[in-house]
Amino acid sequence: MSDVLQTAVEAANAAGQVLKGKLGKVTSIGFKGGINLVTEMDREAEQVIINIIKRDFPGHGILSEEGGGKLADSDFKWIIDPLDGTTNYAHGLPCYAVSIALEKEGEVVLGVVFNPVLNELFTAQKGKGAFRNGSRIVVSGTQKLKRGLLATGFPYDVHEDPMSNLKHFANFLVSAQAVRRSGSAALDLCYTACGIFDGFWEVKLHPWDVAAGSLLVKEAGGQDSDFRGGTFNHYAQETLASNGHIHSQMLAVLALDAGWVSQPLGRGREVNS
Repeated sequence: MSDVLQTAVEAANAAGQVLKGKLGKVTSIGFKGGINLVTEMDREAEQVIINIIKRDFPGHGILSEEGGGKLADSDFKWIIDPLDGTTNYAHGLPCYAVSIALEKEGEVVLGVVFNPVLNELFTAQKGKGAFRNGSRIVVSGTQKLKRGLLATGFPYDVHEDPMSNLKHFANFLVSAQAVRRSGSAALDLCYTACGIFDGFWEVKLHPWDVAAGSLLVKEAGGQDSDFRGGTFNHYAQETLASNGHIHSQMLAVLALDAGWVSQPLGRGREVNS
């Protein structure tokens, strides 16, 4: 695992430096939906990551947001978000990250998230703890939701389906100390892992948004699940992560609006072969 960690860290750093150097200089912006942006930097950073992974592990599969790489016949699959926080980045807002996870036989065993703006490197390996810039991190000790600082986000179809998270947001706003919305699910999960946030929830995320960050939360002593307390699945569309102490309290708030029904995502349909 030391070899794959080294590769993931190298790839995240390389892509992060490319992104940092071009912040505020985006020249090409496209749309994958009504408001879902994609820039030339998403694709450039993705190619940097894929090139490094292919150099070291040519037989591994790759699932990446922008469709690069391919799903190989391998027990190993890299799950990549080359630019988590594209909307922020396109507007010049310095809040974004590179997220890379490694899945072995369907289970995430490694996660790396790099925040180029603050030079924060988050790493985790299954059973080995979670770290920020080499120092071990742990979740917060907050015991009551009313004292909790939470994070969330909204799906790109919020204009067409406003019920998907707005009711949850309103319920948590009056149940917690405060709620923040950064625009990067990967960073929200990292900051939950290191105790800045006490909990995070979101709907309609993709595996590349949460695979690395969810492992960081668990390895930092936290808890993750779906909205009913069931086993978390990074291919499903419900993400709840917390310090563990307030998890049941967050589940109770989510139960106030039980109308949201998730639909599992495919395990590779977004990838070009």
